[in-house]
Amino acid sequence: MNSNYKILLAEDDTNFGAVLRSYLEMNDFEVILSKDGGQAKRDFVNKGPFDLCILDVNMPYKDGFTLAGEIKKIDKQMPLIFLTARTLREDQIIGYQLGADDYITKPVDSELLLHKARAVIRRTARDADTRARVYQIGTYQFTPHNRLLKLRDFEKRLSPKESELLTLLCDYQNKITPRDEALLKIWKEDSYFTARSMDVYITKLRKHLAADKSIEILNVHGSGYMLNVL
Repeated sequence: MNSNYKILLAEDDTNFGAVLRSYLEMNDFEVILSKDGGQAKRDFVNKGPFDLCILDVNMPYKDGFTLAGEIKKIDKQMPLIFLTARTLREDQIIGYQLGADDYITKPVDSELLLHKARAVIRRTARDADTRARVYQIGTYQFTPHNRLLKLRDFEKRLSPKESELLTLLCDYQNKITPRDEALLKIWKEDSYFTARSMDVYITKLRKHLAADKSIEILNVHGSGYMLNVL
């Protein structure tokens, strides 16, 4: 991992924050440690740019969710990982609605956090190249930035949700795309109604890709979907 990557770590537990900072620095990250949400906001503005923000949810002066919303107003592409002692599903949904890339409950395994931080930064770097990215899906070409699906002389401009869903399926091509990840990332909610909505969009994508018989979108019961190209 590039030693130039810089992390904002907002954690009000002084000892725990120092331990995490030391561990991340030992693994070639530059880390700015903020002791509360107010300082973290100032550090984000004055000591950046950052490649990742790791935010404790329960902090004085400004909680992690509020801080995340303010950070996203400044840089909507900024990747976020939340740390929290709370395990409520509703809290996790709020975090993902705010644009969280991951959500880790305490006590935190430092090694796990390290791997998640690396994974988020790698994924963010890939996302930065999205505008230049072209997916080859069998005989189709798909460019997410303009939502265009092409097959020889045929062109179809997908709806925003169709495009987001197909992009995620392409990222997992020939592997299972987790249903909950798709719902939280695209619909911002994992519920019966959003799940049914996603099923409708899967049916639409199957129709859009039907001209190439080597392509199939499989329903993997209890897990998600798989874009399979034979």
